[in-house]
Amino acid sequence: MIFRITLISDEIEDFVREYKIDADATFFDLHKVILESCQYQDREITSFFVCNEDWEKEQEIVLEDMGTSGVDEDIYLMKETRLGDLLEDEKQRMMYVFDPLAERLFFMELTEITFGESLSKAICTRGHGNPPEQYLDLTEEINTPEAQKKNLEIDEDFYGSDGFSDEEFDPEGMEISEGKPY
Repeated sequence: MIFRITLISDEIEDFVREYKIDADATFFDLHKVILESCQYQDREITSFFVCNEDWEKEQEIVLEDMGTSGVDEDIYLMKETRLGDLLEDEKQRMMYVFDPLAERLFFMELTEITFGESLSKAICTRGHGNPPEQYLDLTEEINTPEAQKKNLEIDEDFYGSDGFSDEEFDPEGMEISEGKPY
């Protein structure tokens, strides 16, 4: 069984990629063909999300187990999870987070399922437009007029208006000793 998956960006209107990939391939295989077709470097902790029809995230597939999920929550790793394990129907939606620090992602849809065929390697069958930059220049984002205005609105009450008083300082309670080496 072969999946045709369409990938688009909300940042660049005319950008689209289509992939054909075997249903027995892993999410890691899909991850690699996305990076290759967008000419992105493979140095980020990326993830996929299987979504419902309203683009609400349902299941995350991670590149590496970071130990942050709950005890009762299943962990799906890209290298171990086959596409066919989580994708069943045409029009199934997914997200691919390629820049986790800036929370940037691609929207994906399983646009066609071809039964009775197989594919040894994932391929990009259609590419139109240039992909968004893999990383945002955060210094540019910080120096925008909107960000500068927001920074000016932070005053001394930002960290709390309660100042430190001498009454709160109790050197005996902190067991501080003078003259002894650490």
